[in-house]
Amino acid sequence: MAKKSIIARQAKRERLVAKYAAKRKQLKEEGKWDELDKLPKNSSAVRLKNRCQLTGRPKGYMRKFGINRVTFRKMALEGKIPGITKASW
Repeated sequence: MAKKSIIARQAKRERLVAKYAAKRKQLKEEGKWDELDKLPKNSSAVRLKNRCQLTGRPKGYMRKFGINRVTFRKMALEGKIPGITKASW
C-alpha cells in the first residue's frame, strides 16, 4: 500500500484540477499565458497520476477496473470481480 501522504497529495491535486479546470480552459482559449502561469502548478491535469483505488499503487494500473494488476489478480481469483475467470485451455 502506498504511503498515506502520497495518497493525500494525489487527492489534493485532484481537487485543484477540478477547481481550476474551467478557468484554465478559458485562459488557454484567450491566450493569456502569463495569467495561466500564475495558477497553482498542481492545478494542471498533466500532473495527475492514475492510482489504484484500493491500495494507491501507481504502477500496473488497469484503467477499465480502476485498480492495479496485483489487486486485480487477487480479487479475480477470489471471485470478487463479476465476469472475470481464470483462463484454462
